[in-house]
Amino acid sequence: MEKLFEPEAKKQCTQKLNAVRDALYVIGGKWKLRIIIAMSEGNYRFNELQRTIEGISAKVLSNELKDLELNGLVKRTVHDQIPVVVTYEPTEYCHTLKDVLHSLSEWGQMHREKLRNER
Repeated sequence: MEKLFEPEAKKQCTQKLNAVRDALYVIGGKWKLRIIIAMSEGNYRFNELQRTIEGISAKVLSNELKDLELNGLVKRTVHDQIPVVVTYEPTEYCHTLKDVLHSLSEWGQMHREKLRNER
């Protein structure tokens, strides 16, 4: 009987699974990609982001921004003025997600159309 998984193929599969796990750890969840997309459209202040991203609470937005900052995708800047203004902007590293976001957007549109056509 032929082996289904040769050692090299199994190793490559494990590497891919680990890479996807790591990526989803950083950008997964309900809000992170939406925040990144909102920032790429020029929404940099906390309240702008919250208004743009329908349904996100201030607490969740704050936590997600902290996570994105810890992972090097967002830069937080406190402007020394009265009242204090805090802005968030995507880092150069965040821009490496451009192709991923584009592919996800295209797939999402295709999937939505597929579901509409099946009804």
